[in-house]
Amino acid sequence: MTIGAVAALSGRRPSSIRYYEQIGLLPPAARTSVRTLAVIETGQRAGLTLDEIRALLAASPDDQAAIERLREVAIRKLPQVKELIERTEIVRDWLEAAARCECPSLDECPLFDDPALLPQKPPGFDAASA
Repeated sequence: MTIGAVAALSGRRPSSIRYYEQIGLLPPAARTSVRTLAVIETGQRAGLTLDEIRALLAASPDDQAAIERLREVAIRKLPQVKELIERTEIVRDWLEAAARCECPSLDECPLFDDPALLPQKPPGFDAASA
């Protein structure tokens, strides 16, 4: 199957497939499978890094250890995702309150009285780029 055909079947651009080949996520185009692309796409949507996806794909197709690696990645990632969900829910609640705010000025708005009501900024947060 040509790289264009694989791209069309997987919904990916050929340049993405070539990049995955270049960094070792996919074998050369002649052996590229749609299933492997599905694993890559699903892994990315689930928040896995390319290195984590590479580790999952390093095994042969029938390697039972690949499932164990998947479980290990999931167990490691779950607490991070749960923390992110909790933080997002707090921010959502604050933003909903801000959207309903009818205060005459920021100086009089109680939403800014207790900064502890919002979670700390995440590591690497840069207010200038937000």
